[in-house]
Amino acid sequence: MNQHFAQLKKAIGVFHSYGITLAGPRKNDHFIQQLNMDPVFINGLIFELEYNLQIVLQDEMLGKACTPKEVIRLLLTIPQDN
Repeated sequence: MNQHFAQLKKAIGVFHSYGITLAGPRKNDHFIQQLNMDPVFINGLIFELEYNLQIVLQDEMLGKACTPKEVIRLLLTIPQDN
């Protein structure tokens, strides 16, 4: 559980560096439609999440994640190594 908390803290920092707040209803905003993010910046966000968390996200699963909340949910489903 502590590892999940540490990873969430890092992920929140990455989202914050892109100007995305995860508090309130903004966590449900679509990356392209409401947050007006270019796909290049979305790829950069995903890269930074993978780099900072030392994980690899599968492209098939990322295709379904269109909001910050969905990306966080995806991060929580990845098995943790002890």
